[in-house]
Amino acid sequence: MLQERIKEIRDVLKEVKYPGTIKNIVELDMLQNIKIEGDKVLFRLVFQNSDDPFVSTIKKKCEALLIDYKEIEIETIFMHDLERPLSLEKVKNILAISSGKGGVGKSTVAANLAVALANQGYKVGLVDADIFGPSMPKMFACEDARPYMEKIGSQDMIVPVEKYGVKLLSIGFFVEPDTATVWRGPMASGALKQLVEQGFWDELDYMLIDLPPGTSDIHLTLVQTVALTGAIVVSTPQQVALADAIKGINMFESPGINVPVLGLVENMAWFTPAELPENRYYIFGKEGAKKLAEEKGLPLLGQIPVVQSICDGGDTGKPVALNTDSITGIAFAQLAKEVVEVVGKVNLETKRVRITKK
Repeated sequence: MLQERIKEIRDVLKEVKYPGTIKNIVELDMLQNIKIEGDKVLFRLVFQNSDDPFVSTIKKKCEALLIDYKEIEIETIFMHDLERPLSLEKVKNILAISSGKGGVGKSTVAANLAVALANQGYKVGLVDADIFGPSMPKMFACEDARPYMEKIGSQDMIVPVEKYGVKLLSIGFFVEPDTATVWRGPMASGALKQLVEQGFWDELDYMLIDLPPGTSDIHLTLVQTVALTGAIVVSTPQQVALADAIKGINMFESPGINVPVLGLVENMAWFTPAELPENRYYIFGKEGAKKLAEEKGLPLLGQIPVVQSICDGGDTGKPVALNTDSITGIAFAQLAKEVVEVVGKVNLETKRVRITKK
């Protein structure tokens, strides 16, 4: 009976949409911890920022809809005011690597960016949050690795695998590689939270989180679990990919999420044959992501060419960024420098701490 009444409250409050969006506070997971005590209802509203202009408006709409209750108590929580989980206290910057659709090389970019940052002397962690299609164990040639639990202080924490100077956790370490991961949304979101919050990350300059393609409740879980420094959107130059990239940008910039988009990465920007390194063939279109970045007023962080070595590197578990003299190695090294620069600007604007190389 009580659970039915709680469900009724959730259904009623689905009518409260976040201003400026088509999503309601239930879809945005802003409504939490509903309790009923006789004629009194208590619940929590979670906002991303303490300066959210719609706090009062949303609370009043909720109160107006719950006319059957004599007393309504609403607790207001601001995510950016909360302390990070213990495992993330020493993590200075958390970056989401995102794409509007699959097949644009998002995971390849995430893996090589992590290696390129490590090459430049930064402490780097990588979370494979693509719960339904984890690829990092293969990309880092550590498919047989099995992270273990260790008592850190009073907590049991997962010790990440370390390779090429990158600390790595992936759901792929905990499932059979040939078995499909068939989980409902809450299970997938719970797995992501466990990887992030229970990982023994210690000190990191950068944590990269390789998100699943598209927009889903996993993305919402992420922004509600950690205070992201920003998001990087990966796309190819094709119009169909750019259309989905726009959706990803809009998701992060929406008032309910409000995560700064640091810039775009144009992957598969052109094809360069190994025997003709000066030649460029624009097989997927020319500079589509560059034009989109200009339209959106966002930095174009990098353009990554298509060469055979990228595919070979992913298949053999040796990211191309390890070869700093190759065409793609140079491109990823430049991408890493651009990311460091734009993150520095964001930290300066928000008065966060600067990072230093080890």
